Amino acid sequence: QVQLVESGGGLVQPGGSLRLSCSASGFEIDSSNIGWFRQAPGAERVEVGCINKKYWDAPEYADSVKGRFAISRDSNKRMVYLQMNNLRPDDPGVYYCAAEIYATGACRLRSSAYDPWGQGTQVTVSS
Repeated sequence: QVQLVESGGGLVQPGGSLRLSCSASGFEIDSSNIGWFRQAPGAERVEVGCINKKYWDAPEYADSVKGRFAISRDSNKRMVYLQMNNLRPDDPGVYYCAAEIYATGACRLRSSAYDPWGQGTQVTVSS
């Protein structure tokens, strides 16, 4: 089966860091673009960033997280990571990873480009 699973969420203080992981099964993650999204309670799901398939790489980020978040791949572990630094009060929510399988173009910062999706992992920023 095709599946994505996020992990690494939790409670962090403002200015702190978290590293989220996205693990893939049932498809070739290296041939896929991976997007990260988040959804705060009562809000719409918004784009965070994306990374192109292996060898294309070149992550893209939403303006709100540029300079603070970084997306990377570990092909041996079949993982994509979202490193979040200097977390702010407007960063909390459920974070999702999603795949554009066998992508033929650059990754896109829009949710409609991706299928399948993971179930999400909760991130809380609080002092």
